[in-house]
Amino acid sequence: MTTTKTIQSALISVFDKTGLEPIVQKLHNHNVTIYSTGGTEEFIKNLGIPVVPVEEVTSYPSILGGRVKTLHPKVFGGILNRQDNVSDIEEMKAFEIPQIDLVIVDLYPFEKTVASGASEADIIEKIDIGGISLIRAAAKNFKDTVIVASVNEYNYLLDLISSQNGATTLEQRRHLATKAFHVSSHYDSAIFNYFNTDETVYKESIENGQVLRYGENPHQKGFFFGDFDKMFTKLHGKELSYNNLLDVDAAVNLILEFKENDPTFAILKHNNACGLATRSSMKQAYLDALAGDPTSAFGGVLIANGKIDKATALEINQLFCEVVIAPSYDDEAVIILQEKKNRIILVQHEVELPARQIRTCLNGLLIQDKNNITDNKEGLKTVTLTTPTHQEIEDLLFASKICKNTKSNTIVFAKNGQLIASGTGQTSRVDALKQAIEKATTFGFDLKGAVMASDAFFPFPDCVEIAHHAGITAVIQPGGSIKDELSINYCNENKIAMVFTGTRHFKH
Repeated sequence: MTTTKTIQSALISVFDKTGLEPIVQKLHNHNVTIYSTGGTEEFIKNLGIPVVPVEEVTSYPSILGGRVKTLHPKVFGGILNRQDNVSDIEEMKAFEIPQIDLVIVDLYPFEKTVASGASEADIIEKIDIGGISLIRAAAKNFKDTVIVASVNEYNYLLDLISSQNGATTLEQRRHLATKAFHVSSHYDSAIFNYFNTDETVYKESIENGQVLRYGENPHQKGFFFGDFDKMFTKLHGKELSYNNLLDVDAAVNLILEFKENDPTFAILKHNNACGLATRSSMKQAYLDALAGDPTSAFGGVLIANGKIDKATALEINQLFCEVVIAPSYDDEAVIILQEKKNRIILVQHEVELPARQIRTCLNGLLIQDKNNITDNKEGLKTVTLTTPTHQEIEDLLFASKICKNTKSNTIVFAKNGQLIASGTGQTSRVDALKQAIEKATTFGFDLKGAVMASDAFFPFPDCVEIAHHAGITAVIQPGGSIKDELSINYCNENKIAMVFTGTRHFKH
């Protein structure tokens, strides 16, 4: 039997009638018998096109307030019969089951209803039964049946009908079946996640994926699954790469810590801040962030917590950078920043970020709650005889925010609202400390009066001793080591202030 099938009959039952009219008209022009139900049937009648009510096929009316309309052997037999199966052909004749070659159906808007804050009763009524069954049946029998389960496939169907005179190939039907199974699986995942309270079961379905130029390296394929356009408006520049997206993610999470602060500017490289400053103007915040590590800033990702004006843009334009992100820009600033052809300029919108973080691990996934704790003044516990000054407390909290968003092991130095230096991603906290001191010295910073933040406790007093000799006067750390007293005693002996937060901020 030929694998090319000509559509001679269609069942159409949709909640959303958008874009349906040209399809119905085209099917009618090809003398296709159309079966339908309820509102869709009325819609087709109003177009002046003949339509056969499903009730005439099943001899049953729509019952239970519309909950049962198409659930009948004559409907599903017409969809599921195998046209090359002798037994099926005989049963179709014996039970007078009409052949259905095409099914066009969509699903009740369950996700939109949940998002609207509707009552549970209304949400439950948006769990589609007949529609999902029709989709699965037609998709299962793609060898003989065409399934269109989304308005996104309407243009594809119209093109097939027009260019192939109502015929479809097996490959085309399989393609539409794949799309349909995506619709059904996504829908079922949304319903499950609405009901699910078992945190040991995980299901996720994301519809809007995109292919990236490549992954972390050119020999790796890369993909992004998410709604980038909801979070950003891209004003200019090349397509974002896999690595760009990782840096943008790190930048967004970092600047979120400073959302309510005075003008704050951060520069990131390989997911870590290499410069960050809070100042009275965005221009000065940028200049002082750049001063933190002008070498690493080359090719970095820049982000601001407020509007980028012309004066700031003129300074930024002197630096080669991959991405600039801000909630808004002056018109003149955009014109200036667009002078570099490939520079990516993003406007960041306020979007709720995922509450959990996910990464592959071994032959599965690791999932955790996002680290949403930001150290604050009320949570600090002074454990030394020397109490930090007001300015030191401000700098300690400033440094802690950066430390939380920097790869472990990490040490962060800050002074007067500026990132002085950091040691990142080291296997030893002492190594991280020494790296930070070396960077600060390289870029001409005086560490006398600066503060130090650590993402985890000090198991020995060596770090506070090294920091003290470098000029550090106050330290913030989680505490919790069985040898905390050794570090505390050293600080007391040398008049260094130390505060505990009680919260570790590892970032692997």
